[in-house]
Amino acid sequence: MNAPSPSPAAVALEPSAAPETASASLVRRPGRWIDGWNAEDAAQWKREGASVAARNLRWSIFAEFLGFVVWQLWSIVVVSLPAAGFDFSTSQIFWLISVPSLVGATLRFPYTFMVPRFGGRNWTVISAALLLIPTVGLAFCVADPQTPFGVMLLVAALAGLGGGNFASSMANITYFYPQRRKGWALGLNAAGGNLGAAVAQLVVPIVITIGAGVTLQLPLAGLIWIPLILVAVVGAWKRMDNLSSAKADVKASLAALRAPQLWVMSLLYIGTFGSFIGFSGVFPKLIADQFPAFSTFGVGSATLSLAFLGALVGSLARPFGGHLADRFGGSSITIVAFVIMALGALAVIVTLPLDNFWLFLGFFLVLFVASGAGNGATYRMIPTLFALRSGAADGERSPGDLGAQRTAAAALGLISAFGAYGGFIIPQVLGLSKSTTGTYTTGLGWFVAAYVVFLGITVAIAVYGRRRGVRI
Repeated sequence: MNAPSPSPAAVALEPSAAPETASASLVRRPGRWIDGWNAEDAAQWKREGASVAARNLRWSIFAEFLGFVVWQLWSIVVVSLPAAGFDFSTSQIFWLISVPSLVGATLRFPYTFMVPRFGGRNWTVISAALLLIPTVGLAFCVADPQTPFGVMLLVAALAGLGGGNFASSMANITYFYPQRRKGWALGLNAAGGNLGAAVAQLVVPIVITIGAGVTLQLPLAGLIWIPLILVAVVGAWKRMDNLSSAKADVKASLAALRAPQLWVMSLLYIGTFGSFIGFSGVFPKLIADQFPAFSTFGVGSATLSLAFLGALVGSLARPFGGHLADRFGGSSITIVAFVIMALGALAVIVTLPLDNFWLFLGFFLVLFVASGAGNGATYRMIPTLFALRSGAADGERSPGDLGAQRTAAAALGLISAFGAYGGFIIPQVLGLSKSTTGTYTTGLGWFVAAYVVFLGITVAIAVYGRRRGVRI
């Protein structure tokens, strides 16, 4: 039996207790706690670190995937509410679409601190189990067309629990991987989660209509995910680990909040991830309003919506954005992403009068791909900027000292929270545009202007990096 090992707090407070010249062995304690983790230790990484990191990444992806599923359920359910007997105004529908993002973004702030407080594995179990609340709640409230709008809005807000998962998951995974691999690992983790939006929009229309006849089975939109949520809870409990070195504190978070880099990157992340999650949520509604004949397609006794394609291509593009950022620099890929996003939104505006669904779909998919790749690239910029801020000579490959790593981890969660507000802003802006002008064109024009501003900011960051001799 191993001798008693130091507590997680002691390990966190004495990061330099072991000599840096020797490769430390991992010490495992009850509760699946691991002491001595150092992802930058090449020998430790090759010996056992890589396999441990990969196992935790797989279960993190699965749990986060389900979080995004729950987070985006209302984006597709609202399209079917009129056929199920619900009578809500356009404004009310857009609130049901956007309030999960508002709550999810806000929850990301406390979720950022949950991994240091409880451990990555422990918090994944808890946060996955919490997803049972909004799924069961949705099943109950959509079963009765007489459910008051206030109750519907409350249950939709609870879906924000799924949005909070992202912050804790990304902050956790950043501790498991060395600096040179963070872009790919964080990209995979985020893409696996983002895919949940696409899968929800693909599966839900089929499930609620298959064999339903003239009556939609809306409660199934929530109930079908319960078995998978239980699998995620059990899998995380048995297969994930807690790292004693994954410690953030109030000091690290306050340091991140004081850093101008956090606020700049939050703005850029609203532009990339905010666009992805915002347009993912509103895309089914846009198609239903602009091209009702193409809103759904019959597949046997079920119906299929093509809205899932937007979230799908955006999700798949995200890890490649991170991978390209590892190779060419996050700012370079983000610049390209904003250029394409601005052109894609402009193309939608120009071609809308043509009333051509396939042009509309094609240009929106271009926008989704660019926003997905931009997600991964923008997120990759964060550790580099904070490493440079700590005085690291090469922030591209060096993560900086332990304090810098903790500040960067806190920043990752905080920036993800600010970025997620885009999921609230975009539906609200488009809803306002529709209610005041009768079209979505004005709202899309505002987004084009915003992307141009974000492009200018990213160019400035790239120039700053070049002056420091680093690709940011």
